[in-house]
Amino acid sequence: MESDVAMDSAAEEGSDAPQTCYCGKGRTLGSVEFHCSLCFKWFHQECITCYVGSVIPFVTHYQYTCRNCNQTGLENYTRKQGSFIQMCYTAICNLQWQASLRGEERTLFSRDREIIPFIEKQWDHMTTTTRRTKSSWHTTVSRTLGKESDLFSYSEETLGDPHFGLTDTDLYKAGPHCKALVQGIISQSGSKAGTVTDSGKSRGYKRKAPDAVLAPGVKQKRGDLGPSTKLAPHGYPLEHPFNKDGYRYILAESDPHAPNRQAFDESLDWAGKPIPGYLYRTYLGTEVLLALNDRAPQLKISDDRLSVTGEKGYSMVRATHGVRRGAWYFEVTVDEMPDQSATRIGWTQSLGNLQAPCGYDKFSYSWRSRKGTKFHQSRGKHYCDGGYKEGDVLGFFLHLPQPGNLGKLLPETYKDRPLVKFKSHLYYEEKDNVSEAEKTLRPSKGSQMIMYKNGKSQGVAYDDLFEGIYYPAISLYKNAKVTINFGPEFKHQPEGLMDFRAMSEAAPQTMVEYALADVIYHIDNEGKLPEF
Repeated sequence: MESDVAMDSAAEEGSDAPQTCYCGKGRTLGSVEFHCSLCFKWFHQECITCYVGSVIPFVTHYQYTCRNCNQTGLENYTRKQGSFIQMCYTAICNLQWQASLRGEERTLFSRDREIIPFIEKQWDHMTTTTRRTKSSWHTTVSRTLGKESDLFSYSEETLGDPHFGLTDTDLYKAGPHCKALVQGIISQSGSKAGTVTDSGKSRGYKRKAPDAVLAPGVKQKRGDLGPSTKLAPHGYPLEHPFNKDGYRYILAESDPHAPNRQAFDESLDWAGKPIPGYLYRTYLGTEVLLALNDRAPQLKISDDRLSVTGEKGYSMVRATHGVRRGAWYFEVTVDEMPDQSATRIGWTQSLGNLQAPCGYDKFSYSWRSRKGTKFHQSRGKHYCDGGYKEGDVLGFFLHLPQPGNLGKLLPETYKDRPLVKFKSHLYYEEKDNVSEAEKTLRPSKGSQMIMYKNGKSQGVAYDDLFEGIYYPAISLYKNAKVTINFGPEFKHQPEGLMDFRAMSEAAPQTMVEYALADVIYHIDNEGKLPEF
């Protein structure tokens, strides 16, 4: 197998192998590092963003894929149930490293006075198995050390005090893909399902039913974290909760800049308790696309997340990124418009109803294919003659002045919201208060919305829109199909429009805004957050 050859080669090259982290720096032996299962490069704990829990140097009971190897652009970390082989291996690696720090050239360590006490002290960091209350596991350690002669060396200069070490004492080669370690695990488990044992159970073991979304208001518990699930090509989980029934779910990722992050990871007192939301942050994609979760479930999104096909009655999908100020533009091509089908396309805020056409409520504005009618609050008014049809390329321009309240310039961080788990991913849960939000809507003086058909302006559709964050929105009736183009290149230059930005530029701007909002949240709450 090519992967086996690559693994062996990477392991044998040791400290001379190219092992560049995201930061571009080399390895820091003795610190917590993670070995990618695909490129076999090492990554510092402080440089990765996914949740890894409480770990110590030289652990091997995990599988990690870096974002460079994962086509989704996201890191993938799965913690496995460490076997006694792995626990012994990690213990000896740490003992050897600690000895070197003291200036001692030791490679053999007492089984009873050093190895077993180390495992007992660090048990929770080396395995997910419940800590044993009886000392019978000492016998298992002894048997493991004596049996795995390819991995562990042995010496007994003093009768009754056996010493063990690594057959290969180069700690740069120590890791989850060490050939002797992998072979020992395989022979012990009788299975080659990964580099570590998947469950510790064999015959008679039943798979657990798939995870389900927790009920609204139920917080995610630390002990509930499971393995990562499959992700779509653009990085969003294939299985995810939809925004519906008055709740929205925002995908979260670990915030490496959160205070007390390391203390929480190392704390055993918080095991099984809800994870504080401030330790995470909103996950942001690097591209503006059609949202997978922020849509009506019956709509069919293409793999590239730029095309959508309708089904039955009107329903809507929003883009992944929104804008609060500035001049923005995107295009939509009408691919298919069968008889009796229709579209309403425009802009909407996050509270716009997904099971209704765009322009149904106070939060959205749209342009309909039939008769060219414009809609807002379900009130249709004549906008242009003839509407649009299959093959037409539509343009949507939005100008939003800077809000008078500068506090509204930055987005909501959601760090004070509860985290819920769905299919091993964490989401902030936000309850929609539509009626309350409607009462606070205020016109944004000077705002303007213009639609274009094949590059030609159809005139100003709306001005003085309600203030808020607006997302490109598509709503379809029956089986119409359209493709959206967020830029930066467009099929038609909008007539008379020069000063605008393509919606594709909203992605990097949103990242900057969220980063600043996260920093401000941490500063405002300094000293108010729980200690671990």
